[in-house]
Amino acid sequence: MPENQSRPPQPWENGWVPDTSRAPGTRRLYLAGALAVATIIACVTAIAWTDRGPEAPSQPPASGTATQPGLLSFGTPPPPVVTPPKGKSGLTTDEATSPAPHQQGSASPSPAAHPTTKSPSRHPSSSADPKPAATWRSVRSVNYPDRYWHVSGGYVKLDPVGGSESREDSTFKLVKGLADSSCYSFATADGQYLRHRSFVLVANRNDGSPLFRQDATFCPRPSSFPGAIMLESVNYPGRFLRHQNFQLKLDPYQYNDMYRQDSAFRLVTGLA
Repeated sequence: MPENQSRPPQPWENGWVPDTSRAPGTRRLYLAGALAVATIIACVTAIAWTDRGPEAPSQPPASGTATQPGLLSFGTPPPPVVTPPKGKSGLTTDEATSPAPHQQGSASPSPAAHPTTKSPSRHPSSSADPKPAATWRSVRSVNYPDRYWHVSGGYVKLDPVGGSESREDSTFKLVKGLADSSCYSFATADGQYLRHRSFVLVANRNDGSPLFRQDATFCPRPSSFPGAIMLESVNYPGRFLRHQNFQLKLDPYQYNDMYRQDSAFRLVTGLA
């Protein structure tokens, strides 16, 4: 090969001098900076679009208008049809769903539908209830069944039955207690009441005082003898009427057979 082979001329051979005023790689730095600025601008733009509120949805088409084919509708779907439960609830009741009386063929018309129809009325003679007849009773001893309460000389004793006058004095009108309607009071044929005074049973006129009403009120209590009762004083609880030496008096309860027998009485049909 020849020694003097042709080669391209070198820059320094043509008088070119390298530019020492800028550092090498400056163009690359410019490109990198431009790329960074473009990236920042793109991020800012994306953030700005994200911060914007969503666009208002399009109005739903009017009822009865068909949606254009191929277009998506963002209208609110119609609410589902809700059927209220049947039965007795807060929404509906069996009475509300039942037909009206005039729509039922087998139901008889209401009297209110015919103003001329009058309801049956009582007979004029039965408009007022008849007054109940007075309850007349005689009081018989349990351990002396042939002796009854008997008013004699203002005192109440336990005597055998005598003539008609004795029968009348041994018959009393049983009324509601003067001091307690759940208890008893005993009235004589001449309008007096039996009351205890100094714990002895007597017959006196009603003076209208609270003390008299209490003294003349006795509450029935169960007895250990079938069909018999004990009579407890309303103003002296624990004291019961009993006979002693055939005299009626008010004594405290005693836990012995004699007391239970003397204080047990049966209310029987009036002797008079």
